[in-house]
Amino acid sequence: MTLKEPRVITAPDDPASDALCAFLRSHAADLDGPGAWPADQLDRCAEAGVFQWFAPRELGGQGWDEIDLVRGYLRLSAACLTTTFVLTQLVGALRRIVAAPNENLHQQLLPRMLTGEHLSTLAISHLTTSRRHLAEPVLRAEEADGQFILNGYSPWATGAIHADSVVTGAVLPDGQQILILVPTDLPGLETEPPAELQALSASHTGKVSFREVRLPATNLLGGPAENVMRSAAGANTGGLQTSTLAIGLADACIEFVEQQAQQRDELTAPA
Repeated sequence: MTLKEPRVITAPDDPASDALCAFLRSHAADLDGPGAWPADQLDRCAEAGVFQWFAPRELGGQGWDEIDLVRGYLRLSAACLTTTFVLTQLVGALRRIVAAPNENLHQQLLPRMLTGEHLSTLAISHLTTSRRHLAEPVLRAEEADGQFILNGYSPWATGAIHADSVVTGAVLPDGQQILILVPTDLPGLETEPPAELQALSASHTGKVSFREVRLPATNLLGGPAENVMRSAAGANTGGLQTSTLAIGLADACIEFVEQQAQQRDELTAPA
């Protein structure tokens, strides 16, 4: 990625955010077509320093607090829901790397992640919600000779076909779990064509398969632990971002009705 001179957004009410939101809003309809992916939108977010919001200053970020992050997400989601949803997944991976006690990955990856040069996404739904009813874990890990060997699949990963790495979790034979960073160019990893969804198809959310994917222990982000999503720092499930995106979309809808009411009297009362 070639970055232009950015107008970095340093606070939710920074005037620079107006230009970014205007760009996202003006290109939102571009994401309705077949095969669309918000590449230009993510580039603009990177140029505006959005990825830096989520990392502490000592690691090269801006260290926004949770209130400002919610305010930032509200503005972005009102401008383009698809782009902002993709961002939540990319940023979710970034935050787990930031929170992991892995100085090697901090030094190698974070500078490039904070500029959008390296994109990582989440592939962890099988540890939290999806496929939990099955008798056997859908993504398994074995440890041998200082490596972890992954076999199975993660059913839902956003933008994995565009990502440089995925943050995923797997279950060891003794039932303990690990959280680990997997480069997408490793032999045995396959990002399958994304699912055609009723909405947000441009998020390119789909299945990632693993066949004898070998990783050094230095890629470990959390675990082994009985429930790595609870025990690993920064890997808690849930959060405000999903609800924030819904509120941002609703706010954009209300604003649209208000604008239309200026031209159509019958919409004044609903507005």
